[in-house]
Amino acid sequence: MSDPADLPKTDAVQAARIIEALVFASAKAIPIKSVLPFLQDEAQLPEILELIQSRYDERSGLSFEVSGDQLAFRTKADIARYLSLDKPVQKPLSRAALEVLAIIAYHQPITRSEIEEIRGISLSRGTLDILLELEWVRPRGRRRTPGRPLTWGTSPTFLDHFGIKTTDDLPGMEDLKSAGLLRKGQVLGALAESRNEKGAEDEEESALDEADLLNTDFEDRFSGEFAIENEDT
Repeated sequence: MSDPADLPKTDAVQAARIIEALVFASAKAIPIKSVLPFLQDEAQLPEILELIQSRYDERSGLSFEVSGDQLAFRTKADIARYLSLDKPVQKPLSRAALEVLAIIAYHQPITRSEIEEIRGISLSRGTLDILLELEWVRPRGRRRTPGRPLTWGTSPTFLDHFGIKTTDDLPGMEDLKSAGLLRKGQVLGALAESRNEKGAEDEEESALDEADLLNTDFEDRFSGEFAIENEDT
């Protein structure tokens, strides 16, 4: 933008056009003093501002506002409701949810008690609710062990969101270290170290009663898993 001091002074009509364009192009209100260099006589300012305002009468959806020493365009109040947009706000996952997601991704199929054992802290229903709402995890079946605990795994939506074809494409420990995402003491450290040890064991353990899932109401299963709820910290 040229320095206003280097530009020729303009008559009232031209000054009004310039000021109108400056205010329109600005993402926020501009101070009145910034437009004074365009005027032949500062005494013209009230007349020029009135000229601009007259262009935005009841036929326009905009108004040219002079608020204190600031100039700005505003939407007229009577049409503001037509401009309201419902936009979903994406919130970052909590640390607890990220930890649980990582554990499920690297250790699936995995039970709630196994997740808690790895994290060293109780798992609240709310944490898993978030992952279920995102459709990143899903129940995988009941393990054929005493108590028949429900197991969890990642979903096709999880793979699609993170751009991977299978969970075999998840980064290993060296990949995480090189990307600066793995530090001593992090949950993923234990996950990456033990990932290769699970292989065949997971294949055998995943002989779950999936038919049982189809014949049981999900709400009943899920509520049963969290009959005693604890809060993550």
